[in-house]
Amino acid sequence: METFSSIECFVRSAEVGSFAEAARRLSLTPAAVGKSVAKLEAHLGVRLFQRSTRSLTLTEAGQLFLGEVSSSLLTIQNAVANLASAEGRPAGTLKVSMGTVFGRLYVVPLLGEFLRRFPAINPNWHFDNRQVDLIAQGFDAAIGGGFELPQGVVARKLTPAHRVLVASADYLAGREAIVEPDDLKHHDGILIRSPQTGRVRSWQLTSRTQQHSPLTLKARMTMSDSEAACATATQGLGIALVSMPFAAGYLEAGTLQRVLPDWYVDDGNISIYYAEHKLLPGKTRAFVDFIIEQFAEQGLGRRFSAV
Repeated sequence: METFSSIECFVRSAEVGSFAEAARRLSLTPAAVGKSVAKLEAHLGVRLFQRSTRSLTLTEAGQLFLGEVSSSLLTIQNAVANLASAEGRPAGTLKVSMGTVFGRLYVVPLLGEFLRRFPAINPNWHFDNRQVDLIAQGFDAAIGGGFELPQGVVARKLTPAHRVLVASADYLAGREAIVEPDDLKHHDGILIRSPQTGRVRSWQLTSRTQQHSPLTLKARMTMSDSEAACATATQGLGIALVSMPFAAGYLEAGTLQRVLPDWYVDDGNISIYYAEHKLLPGKTRAFVDFIIEQFAEQGLGRRFSAV
C-alpha cells in the first residue's frame, strides 16, 4: 500500500507539475508528497523528475513510467471505490462542474430525487461557465456545451444547443417587420461576449430549410450571460441572441417573443462529459445515467430545440 500511495503521489505531481498542487489535491503536505516520490525513485532506481526551485518536469524515464501506470492507477482506484460503496450502492464525493445559470435552472432541481435514490453520494458541485480539465482537476463529470473533447473524455448528448433571437413586444411595436436576416442590420443588438476570450463571436443563422445567413445585428450592448441578456431584452432595449435554455421561460411566459422564428444558431449540443474508463466509478455512472434519464423524461431536448 505504501508503494501504491507513492505511485499516486507521482501521478498527481506529474499531472499538475507541482508537489504543492498535488499535495493540495491529495490532502497531504508538499513535504510528504516529495518524500513519497523520492522513496518511489529509490525503489525503482531511477529519477522520475527533474527538480528546480521553479519547475518540476518529468525525465524520460518518468514519462515512460507515467504512461505505464496512470490508467492502471485510476482503474484500481475506481475498483476500490466501487467495492467500498455503502452496501454495494454508489457512494462517495461526486465532483461535478456545470454552467452557473444552466445548473441552477435545470440540474439543481433534480438534486432531491438524486439523493433520494443515492443517499450515500455527497455532491460537490462547481458552478462555472468555463471548460474544466476533468482529469487534471479531479472532476467526475461536467455538464456544458461547445467544449473541445480532450483525449480520454467522452460526451453523452443531453439537448441541442440552439440560440435564438428574442425581443419584447414593446421593442418590436412601431418598427418595420423583420422578415429576413438582412433586416436585422437596422436593429439594436444585445450581444453575448465569450467569458473565455471577451470577444463577441460572429454567428451564422440557419433556417429550418437549412439556408444560411450571417447575423448582422448592430452591437448596442454586450453581455457575458444569456440570462442577463434576456432580462435586458424584456425592457425593450433591443434584440438578443440567447441560448434556448435561458430563453425558454421568457418565451413560455410571453415576456419575450422570437424574432425570425424560422431562423436559429446551431451551436452543437449540451452534453454530460466524463472520463472514459473500463471501470467507471459507481457514483459517476449513477449520476450520468440519472441526468440522461431526467432530461429525457422532462422532454428538455424538445423544449430547447429551436426547430
